Amino acid sequence: MTEQSYAVDVGHPPSALLKAVNPALGFLLGTPLGGSLRKQFMVLNFSGRKSGKQFKLPVSAHVIDGDLYALASAAWKFNFRGGGPAQVVYNGKTTAMRGELIEDRTVTHDLYLQSAQSYGVKRAQRQMGLKFRDNRIPTAEEFAEAIQRLKLAAIKFTPAG
Repeated sequence: MTEQSYAVDVGHPPSALLKAVNPALGFLLGTPLGGSLRKQFMVLNFSGRKSGKQFKLPVSAHVIDGDLYALASAAWKFNFRGGGPAQVVYNGKTTAMRGELIEDRTVTHDLYLQSAQSYGVKRAQRQMGLKFRDNRIPTAEEFAEAIQRLKLAAIKFTPAG
């Protein structure tokens, strides 16, 4: 299959642009200057499970059925396998939370589908860092294929305590 034949593919900005923008975005999200971005993004502060390295990552925030999620393909997601602590800056507040990598692929593709449907085609692609063929929301089966192929994951964040 050629890349264009997939219903879902990676569509985030180039990594050089992300490296330039992420520090400013991370700062803004913790201030009133973040405005409407404070509900679209969150900053995850956590330590690597094995390396102990400190991470401070601005990522898209997804509220699905009242719960807070990060949808990601990057390797940092594995720090939340089996659960892990994080300080999460969301909507201008910093909260001690526990992130849990969702291991069930059926649950994961349902979360991707729900998220995309709630945003609509254009915003879903921007918010989720994906691109959709045919300018439509992909089906559950198409998300399932993409999750396997692109190693997409969902991490659920709940208040620590």
